[in-house]
Formats: sequence, structure tokens, C-alpha cells
Amino acid sequence: MWTCKNLWKKLSPLARSSSTLCRQNARGVVLNNERRLPLVPQAHMSSGTPGSGGDNNLYYLLVGATCVGGGFYAYRTIKGDKERYQERINEIASRPNKVVPEQPITEAPGEQAAETPQEIAHVTEDAPAETPEVTPIVEEVSPEVAAVEQEDPPTTPEPEIAPEPVVEPAPEESVGTPDAGPVVESEPSVEPSPVEVTEEPPAPVVESEPTPVAESLPAETAEPQTTTETESAAEPATVAPAEVPAPTPVEFPSHAPYLLIGGGTASFAAARSIRARDPGARVLIITDEPDLPYMRPPLSKELWFSDDPSVVDTLRFKQWNGKERSIYFQPPSFYISPQDLEKVENGGVAVLTGKKVVHMDVRGNKVTLSDNTEISYDKCLIATGGVPRNLQVIERAGEEVTKRTTLFRKVEDFKALDKVSRDTKSITIIGGGFLGSELACALGRRSADSDLEVIQMFPEKGNMGKVLPEYLSNWTTAKVKSEGVMVITEALVKAVSFKDGKVEIKLKDGRLVKTDHIVAAVGLEPSVELAKSAGLEVDSDFGGFRVNAELQARSNIWVAGDAACFYDIRLGRRRVEHHDHAVVSGRLAGENMTGANKPYWHQSMFWSDLGPDVGYEAIGIVDSSLPTVGVFAKATAKDTPKAATEKSGTGIRSESETEGTASSPVASSTPEPPPVPERKDNYGKGVIFYLRDKVVVGIILWNVFNRMPVARKIIKDGEEHADLNEVAKLFNIHED
Repeated sequence: MWTCKNLWKKLSPLARSSSTLCRQNARGVVLNNERRLPLVPQAHMSSGTPGSGGDNNLYYLLVGATCVGGGFYAYRTIKGDKERYQERINEIASRPNKVVPEQPITEAPGEQAAETPQEIAHVTEDAPAETPEVTPIVEEVSPEVAAVEQEDPPTTPEPEIAPEPVVEPAPEESVGTPDAGPVVESEPSVEPSPVEVTEEPPAPVVESEPTPVAESLPAETAEPQTTTETESAAEPATVAPAEVPAPTPVEFPSHAPYLLIGGGTASFAAARSIRARDPGARVLIITDEPDLPYMRPPLSKELWFSDDPSVVDTLRFKQWNGKERSIYFQPPSFYISPQDLEKVENGGVAVLTGKKVVHMDVRGNKVTLSDNTEISYDKCLIATGGVPRNLQVIERAGEEVTKRTTLFRKVEDFKALDKVSRDTKSITIIGGGFLGSELACALGRRSADSDLEVIQMFPEKGNMGKVLPEYLSNWTTAKVKSEGVMVITEALVKAVSFKDGKVEIKLKDGRLVKTDHIVAAVGLEPSVELAKSAGLEVDSDFGGFRVNAELQARSNIWVAGDAACFYDIRLGRRRVEHHDHAVVSGRLAGENMTGANKPYWHQSMFWSDLGPDVGYEAIGIVDSSLPTVGVFAKATAKDTPKAATEKSGTGIRSESETEGTASSPVASSTPEPPPVPERKDNYGKGVIFYLRDKVVVGIILWNVFNRMPVARKIIKDGEEHADLNEVAKLFNIHED
């Protein structure tokens, strides 16, 4: 830099004189010729002939060289400063290993092995140096050794300890203090300490011994023979109570290649589908319920008609066909323990119960549980289902009303309602949909053998008024009443309160209903709490996670079941809350998680039974606001849910069900049903078509069973039909 500066001092006068001479020549020419020469602007700062620019080029060269030299000098200076800074930082970082500060010995029971290096280093200053070949002994007994050594350092000579076979404890190095490297310098000072322990009363020292040392020393006593005396002094540590609790074992893997959030039908169907396509797959299901995956339909149907008084405990029931089975898809032996998920050779399905996923990191491919535990994944399925809706008037009514209200959804809800039905005198069901009508019929049947009063109220004019056409809804209402249920139609709840030991329900028209317990069956709200943390889109019209045709929400995240809002190629965007949809969407999502890339085109069905004698199956969009055409015929004894399941041999009437369960046929104790009497309205059995723009978009098979493939094809074709009576013949409703 100084060289460039000196060079500039020598050349700058020459540059200034050249510029001055150039300006003088130009001024003289102008004065003599009374005009400016055109070439003067091109000859800046040059003392040569106009246009030559030789000195000017030299000037530019010198300035450029100066700039380059200055930049290079600055670069070398900054680089050197960085190197010196890094060396200084490294020197400071290495100081703790070279200089050990003086500090008192800590003998608190809660101290862990992490404090061992400081304590041993402190003892080093008071003890003679020894050979560093006894690292394991130093780490295992360092807190007690340090305490005893400070009391009596010069008692034991070094030669007595030198021949000890200290090679054996090497495996326990990882069990005791993991970071033994930094304390190698202090190891020699602890060499005489084991004998010191044998010569003095060990009581105060034993109580402060950490738990890992107490566990490791007794295991050593059987192997080294020469150290028996020393180890016998340490044996009382095994009897002393553990001051520091041992680390809890890992209850689940930290990583799952296939992670399924939710323990319902969709998750189980996906798990089986994944295992079918990838036999070695490791699948982890996380559910906030305490139960293994189970089917929900029997909770409001068959379980209530069981004659077994222990059905609440066994959760086994007789299907309409007389066979007995459990609500669980598979017994516990089907699953593997979450602890063994990463160990088993051929993979398997593990279920982590009682855990709730509260956060999703889609970029980091991991989830956070309610206990702040994190689990990473490769591919994830969200099958969180939904939670039952409640009425705001009930939520605002107070604690007394809330604890007398059941939101029916899970196994514990079934158990709780079963107990309530046996202990109370009155139950009111709010809701006239599938669930409300099924529970009303089930509890109405039970009321025949007890003094239980069952009331059902809803805002529609009849049961399932949002689904069935009005004439069929009225017929269904009469059917529910015949089961012993008091039905209150066009009932809008205005307020709910608790007074004089009763729950009072006040309607908007002034009617007042007093009851002991309320069952709110007013719909389902999809569980989309993870959408915010995961950045997933929620449909504003139907709710649920919006997914593409392959049920994908992101590149490695799928959604199935009640929580999925999918696009139906025939019927548009939809969200379905039924068992068959959960099975099929879960199965398809599982296939796509293993690379199938299949679109969801299936038209799922659903069914509902009002007892063993009346039932229906439906597919597509069944909305009572749409135009309908119904074709009916007389019913026979075989046109009932019970007869249909006896013929098909299945209990869950879903042709898409993939769950293979251990069902043991038992002799039916129910006598043959009598012939169904002819109904005056001739609604014994039939087919109801729902139309939109003259095209069939939904079908209900009323007491017509095992014909769902025909209905599915009609909707899939999407054609106009001039005479639906002819179409109804495809379902063989006129057969005897």
C-alpha cells in the first residue's frame, strides 16, 4: 500500500501538468480561430498531440493498478483477521480441558454423571498421579471416591491397587458416565479411593451413590476375584432407595415409515392395504382413544339388542344373521408392540393408544404429541374422523346440564349411555337423523321391559326428514312411535336448564320437556385441528381437508374417512360420514401411500336399521329437497335386515368391507320371524330415486338388500331414464 502511495506522489505532478497544458492549448486555439475544435473533448487530460491519449492511458493504468492493489491488500488483511479470530476462539474453547477451576464437591443425591468430571478433577489436585488405565472405575464411583478421598488422602499406597483387574468393568462405561473423555487427566488421582471405602464406614457415602452405580456394581462381583473386598463395600448401594429415578424406557419409535393419525375404520383399512402391498411395512397408528381400532355402527345398532348382560364389558354381539363377533376389527394379538416396531424383521402394525397429535411439521416430516414427544415419518395419513356437534344452548346451560348430556360417538359413550338407561327414568334424544333414530328405536325397545321414558325431538316434520321424502319420513316416524318412543316433531330448542333435579328443555313454541338425561345427536364436525399447523386447506362449504382425486393433501400426506373432502367425478365435491366410505377411502389411501396413484371414483354406500325388521341402504346424494320417484312392492319375511344378513352371512352390510375378523357361528336362539304384515301404505320394500336435472344422483333401497352394485352402476352411468319403473325392475323388488 505504501509503494502505491509513493508512486502516486511521483506521477501526480506529471498528470496535473498534462491536464493544465491540454486546457491551455485548447483555450489558445479557441481564441485564435474563434471556434472550439471538435477533437478537444476526445483528448482529456493528455499532454500529447490531440487524439493520441498515450499519457491518458498510462494514467488509467496507474489508477487501476492502485485500486487492484488496495483491494488485494484489504482482502489479505480481512482474511488474516478471520484466521487470527478463529485461532483465538479455539484457544478459548479449549481452556476448560487445560485449566480446571477450583470448586467445592457436590454430594447431593440428585447429581448425575455429568458432574463427575469436575469432581474428579478437583480430587486430582490433592492426590498423587497414577497410570490412566482405570477409566471405568473412576467414572463409576467418582462421587463417593471424591468424598472419601478429601477426608483421608494418604491412607492407601499405590502398589496395592495396581494389580487390580480393572479391565472387566469396561462395558459399564456407557452405563455410568457417558462423557468420560474429558476426565482422563483426573483418573489417576482416584486410584487409591476404593480401598479407602473399605476401611471407613460407608453409610453416608452409600446413600449419595447414584442409581446407575448401584445397579452396575453387583453385576461385577461375580467376575473379578481380586476386587471382591472392594465391591462388597459397594454392594449396600443396591439396597439403598434410588434417589434418582431410572430413565423411562422408550414406549414408541421415534420414526415410523407409515404414520396413521386416528384409530378408526379408515386407519385400519389403510394399514391393511399398506401391508398387503408392502409386506414388510412398519405402520404406526396413533389414536387418542384407549381402544384398538373398532367399528362404530354396532354402537347404535346391534349392541343394544343383545341379550347378554355383560355386553358392555365384552363388546361382543349377535349380528342379525345369528353369528357372534366383537366390535374390534382384530384381537390384540394381531398388532405388535410400538416398542418392537423398529425391531421386528417383517414389520407390522402397531397402535399407540391414548396419544393425541397436536402439531404437524410438514416440512420436517414430523408430528408432536400431546406430551411434547416428536415422531418423524416418511408418509402420513390423516384419518382423524370427527367430533359430535353440540347445541350452543346446552353448552351455555352450565355444568349440571353438561354432565347430564351425552354426545354419542365412542365406546365409552355407549357404556355411559347404557348405564344411564338403567339408572334413570327419562332420556331425551335431540336429533332426527340416522344416529338419533337408531338410538331412539334401541332405547324404545329397552323401555318395554322397564319404566324408562324415551323422548325424541327434532325440527323436521318427521324422522330422517332431511333424507327421506315426506311420505316415507312420516311412515318412519310411525315406526319409531310403535317402538315405545314419544316423538316431538318441529321442535326447536330455545333454552336448557337444570331445576329441581330435572333437565328442562324449553322449545321456541313454548312447550316444556322435563327429562333426566339428554343425548345430542345433531351431526358431526370433522376434526381439522391439524390444518393450521400443517398448512392444509379446509373446505369452506363441506368442512374437512380438501384433497385431490388420489386423496392427497400434500405430496406425502393423505386424508381419508370423515375428515376428507374429496371431488366426486359424478357428483362434485363431497364429504361423506359413513362406514363404507371410511373403508374404501382408507384402503385407497393406503394403496396410494405405497405408490398406486389411483383416483377415488368409488360411490360409497351407507345403511341404517330401525331394529331387525326395517332397514335401508343408500348411495349417492340422498337429499329430501331433491325430486324423488319411489317404486314400492309388498314385503315378505325375507325383506328385513335380519333375513338379509342371514342370507349373505355378513353382519356389516357393506360389500366394500375388507376387515377379516374371527367370527364364530353360534346357534341362533331367536325364533324364525313371523311374516311381516302388509303395510297399509304399501311401503314394505322399494326403491327411491333422487333426481337432479333429470339424472339419478342418489338411490335408497328400502328393505331391499344386496343390490348395491346395480345402484352404483346407475349413478355411474349418469343417464336420463324415461321410465324409472323399468329401472326399478333391475332390483327385483317384485320377486316373492
